[in-house]
Amino acid sequence: MSSNVRYAEGGVKEMIYIAFPMLVSNACETVMVFTDRLFLSRLGSVQMSAAMSGGMSSFMLTVFFIGLIGYSTAMIAQFYGAGKKEMCGTSAFQGIIISVLAYPLILLTRPLIHYMFTKTGMDEAQLYYQRQYFDILIYGSVFFLIRHSLSCFFSGIGKTGVVMFASLGAMVVNVGASWVLIFGHFGLPEMGMRGAAIGTIIGSISSISILVFAYMRKDNVDTYGIKGSFRFDRALTLKLMKFGTPAGFEFLLGFTAFTFIVLIFHAQGLTTATAATIMFNWDHVAFVPLIGVEIGVTSLVGRYIGAGRHDIVHKTVISGLKLGVIYSVIVALLFVFLPYQLTDFFRPDTADPAFEAAVPLTVYMLRLASVYVLVTAQMVVFMGALRGAGDTFWAMVISVSINWSITIATYIIMNTLNFSARAGWTSVVLLFLLFPVLLYVRYKSGRWKEIQPAV
Repeated sequence: MSSNVRYAEGGVKEMIYIAFPMLVSNACETVMVFTDRLFLSRLGSVQMSAAMSGGMSSFMLTVFFIGLIGYSTAMIAQFYGAGKKEMCGTSAFQGIIISVLAYPLILLTRPLIHYMFTKTGMDEAQLYYQRQYFDILIYGSVFFLIRHSLSCFFSGIGKTGVVMFASLGAMVVNVGASWVLIFGHFGLPEMGMRGAAIGTIIGSISSISILVFAYMRKDNVDTYGIKGSFRFDRALTLKLMKFGTPAGFEFLLGFTAFTFIVLIFHAQGLTTATAATIMFNWDHVAFVPLIGVEIGVTSLVGRYIGAGRHDIVHKTVISGLKLGVIYSVIVALLFVFLPYQLTDFFRPDTADPAFEAAVPLTVYMLRLASVYVLVTAQMVVFMGALRGAGDTFWAMVISVSINWSITIATYIIMNTLNFSARAGWTSVVLLFLLFPVLLYVRYKSGRWKEIQPAV
């Protein structure tokens, strides 16, 4: 059941065939977020920090549904591996139905996030831009969910190159639109923060167009039963809910914890907020491509479990570890040896005292993050393996426990004990080391082999 007959089942080449396009695809997502913040940093540190907090808050409202729908990758892969290809299209459409139904629920939570913003104690100037950015993104959230649903279909059947090209298209459109709208080129008014948010939505719509075109190609329609897939399937939806809900809660609670960590740092003043924003921007650059490795592991593990080939699963995991660690070592070396250069990427065009004061803290955080990056590769591979096998409940328990332990510890260290931001960041990195250890213990136990596949 290899993705391509030229590649050994579960080998590194097969992993690269599946994971590399997803790594590129997620790198494109990183470029879109990174360039928006980079463009906004030219307007000042306040706008840059506001884009990070506002963007994370909007993502937090969609992340449960992203995790839930994301399990369709494993489910589709299991159908593919079992030879039930006609069920792949129907499974994907259940994700699209959930996307549309989720949209009004997401909008209803908007006032709660506005209230949360006012309680963080952050600078009023940042709050103004943060609300502006958040509001526009949340109104466009349905496009992101539909795009995610279509991407899961192609990831599940192993055609990750389609997702890559759609992401490349979104990146080109998003970066170009943001540049024009933020700075007001070609006679358009300078929209600043609003332009960055609108550019992001335009990028998502362009990606959906590419994915729909590929989805409706004749070979897909004939092979995966696309024409008959546009219907509600109660049994498939219940399976998606059963296995995807724990993943959704894991994403929601984990990302909420991470958002609170960012807000804890941002509440320490503009200097710490600037340092944390720069560091987390580079952390985003380092982490998001690794999600491509995780998706590759999830897809292949799901495929081999669907085919009844448990013997290939561990080989697939080892291949994922090799690919992830190579990438992480390169990133870690950049963090250790080029922290000043990485910081200067975000230097504003005009003199900014907050930026200058933040440089030493940013350098410290980046260098310490090299440790964090190295263990992240191991975390995503074991997480991908458990999700591909359907062991989403225990993956959720481990993820939520670690993330909220880190959040609580950071709050106590920085707000109750009044230690420095350096001490807070050190605690984050040290506690994060537990993540891959606990996931490995769960994977090594072999309990995932007892779970009945979705097929």
